[in-house]
Amino acid sequence: MRENVVEELRQLQPDDETKRKMLEILKRLHSEEEAEPLDEDADDWTLSDETIQKILSGGEVGFDDLSLEEKKRFQRAVASGELSKMIEPWDPWWLKPAARTIYLSKDGTPLVQPMAKQEASVAPEEDLETKESSGIPHGPETPLPSLLQLISTEPSLLVAVHLVDIVYSYCFTLRIYNGDWQSDALGSAMVVLSISYVLGQAGQPETMPEILSYCLEQTCSPAYRHIGGLQFGLALVDDAANLLSLGAPALICMLCDLQRMILAGERELKSEKQRKLRKSEIKSKLKLAERKVYFIMCWVHEQPKEAWSSLAAIVRTEKSSFMNYGGSKSFSKTENVPEKEGKVLIEEM
Repeated sequence: MRENVVEELRQLQPDDETKRKMLEILKRLHSEEEAEPLDEDADDWTLSDETIQKILSGGEVGFDDLSLEEKKRFQRAVASGELSKMIEPWDPWWLKPAARTIYLSKDGTPLVQPMAKQEASVAPEEDLETKESSGIPHGPETPLPSLLQLISTEPSLLVAVHLVDIVYSYCFTLRIYNGDWQSDALGSAMVVLSISYVLGQAGQPETMPEILSYCLEQTCSPAYRHIGGLQFGLALVDDAANLLSLGAPALICMLCDLQRMILAGERELKSEKQRKLRKSEIKSKLKLAERKVYFIMCWVHEQPKEAWSSLAAIVRTEKSSFMNYGGSKSFSKTENVPEKEGKVLIEEM
């Protein structure tokens, strides 16, 4: 984990905000070194005079500008979690009041303000600013086509289950990226694929327990268990239920945001230095995922309003069932081929 953070720091193209935070961190480390008495066995370490002068003069200081000892100190601060205190907690947009007042036109494109509601007292400009400041993603820029234009048959009744999988994966990714998937679009898209059975494995889950079990299993896998394990997974189930309860407008904006993430990931992939075969495989997965997301976005647009409260209730009921069955320690496990007999417990490894 520490190595990953350090590598990101090396590759980071600092903007003004990043530079400011970096300076605050270094100043804090320096002030702590001066305030705390040194242990007799501790190394006599402090920031170099050159670094201190740069900080005090407001100059730019990056990770590569630090001395070897300063880098070690900074790495220790990263490993101990000290720097996490300096990161402002992110409030998910789907939990904000503004998320309940998203309005889309009949073709799925956004409206600046509610139509046919004379009692609305918010000016268009103010309403738009409120949505943007709340971090609510923009809806589609072009009208959404009818499902009849995309497929020749009726959509599967299982699309609702697939939607839950995608919503969970989206919430997971935004949570771990603190809401800022743009900082690493390709990495964010790959996280979505790693959590989503539908997008990452081209899976066709048939039941709600199956898909929630898979998502929770991935959340508790060695790659992600350090983030929070089952408790984090249960919180994400609540996130998914909350987002579903907001209805079609919020879901369409969410899916549109996910589509933008995947498309941005595809663009970043072009500049990545990877083996041709591996690059082609990732590109293919991203394209398939983007098409699936767009199809489900069009499907959501055509569903009746009452469908969403019912779907959210089903998700909450399934969470309660999991809790009653295994408490907070275990859940029924699914593999790529769902088991038909018996139950296997999923545990944090």
